[in-house]
Amino acid sequence: MNWERLQEKLGILADAAKYDVSCSSSGSNRENTNKGLGDSSGMGICHTYTEDGRCVSLLKILLTNHCIYDCLYCVSRKSNDIKRAAFTVDEVVELTINFYRRNYIEGLFLSSGIFKNSDFTMERLVRVAKKLRTEHKFNGYIHLKTIPGASDELMQEAGLWADRLSVNIELPTKSGLALLAPDKKHEDFIKPMKTISNAIIENKSEKKIIKSTPQFTPAGQSSQMIIGATNETDLDIVKTSTFLYKNFNLKRVYYSGYVPVLKDNKLPDLGTPVPMVRENRLYQTDWLFRFYQFDPSEIVNETYPHLDLEIDPKLSWALRNRHLFPIDVNTADYHMILRIPGIGVKSAKKIVSARRFGKLGQEQLKKLGIAMNRAQYFITSKNYFNANDWDSLTLRNLIIQSGKSKYSNKFSTQLSLF
Repeated sequence: MNWERLQEKLGILADAAKYDVSCSSSGSNRENTNKGLGDSSGMGICHTYTEDGRCVSLLKILLTNHCIYDCLYCVSRKSNDIKRAAFTVDEVVELTINFYRRNYIEGLFLSSGIFKNSDFTMERLVRVAKKLRTEHKFNGYIHLKTIPGASDELMQEAGLWADRLSVNIELPTKSGLALLAPDKKHEDFIKPMKTISNAIIENKSEKKIIKSTPQFTPAGQSSQMIIGATNETDLDIVKTSTFLYKNFNLKRVYYSGYVPVLKDNKLPDLGTPVPMVRENRLYQTDWLFRFYQFDPSEIVNETYPHLDLEIDPKLSWALRNRHLFPIDVNTADYHMILRIPGIGVKSAKKIVSARRFGKLGQEQLKKLGIAMNRAQYFITSKNYFNANDWDSLTLRNLIIQSGKSKYSNKFSTQLSLF
């Protein structure tokens, strides 16, 4: 094997893969058997730190950056004048095994441009995963980005070898896709999601009857959409993500701020800042309807189609619904405690548990980890003043001022994504 050429390919195809942010995972329970390599049981694999402080990583590459499509937002589009490369199946397998043995990685995230056609590309992705599992007994985490338009049979086989499968919805609306990727159809993304979702459900049912049934993508499926490349509102984006969660039982929807790297009159100008804050607000909104019992329409709707970039969406909702506050945490139900700005899921559970042993005051709430700089204006207690004397705009400005970091003047106007 020509290691010099392989290193050159790795530089090209790892760089091309950096725009895909949906590489984290959880929920896989693939155990190491027969003295194989790796073990994805009980740990998340991502480009970040785990809850116990471990930094975990994976080999994140494209199989190829050749592509038959000319999507305006994609750096690998066929009309873009860039250096092209492609790995063979054996090269990806060899890199994964060698990197794992050197303790560089704990898994593989493999995506690809589309060369020739969808089935041709998808078949090679499946072969990589299958070869790692069957020939090298690799039990580490494998995430495959499936190719829209590939056959159901290939999707089914991919799920037998991969811990997670994902299909990028790419853009939030059909109109956005028609504008920037006219060769693609929205239905091409929905069909494989449905196939994977149905297969996951069927696999779970079969395993209840036959315990030896092989796992099918135990970490579920995810998707990703680009935000800021087209003019969709936050309401449009949330409607799409809600549809995906509801209909395909996705583990995660990822929001990727568009990085202006290509010049086109249909795209934001080069040098336009990446919408990092908007991306963060969308993730916060995502959390609210997944874990905080909010309905998406409470956060964004026809009256409020855009998220407030200066404050988090739960605080924004609370300021629009002052009539529901203040709340007495000693008597309110769990659902309402979750809605108090500055109180998270864990803190809300601690409050419900701790108040059985005595009345909770300011000091007790601080010890439970409540963000009092926000929560104090929305709870009632003899220790707190009456925030209802202020209008929502005044209260909003007060909270913004109290929450500013003394280091804010040192923050960059545009964070580095990579």
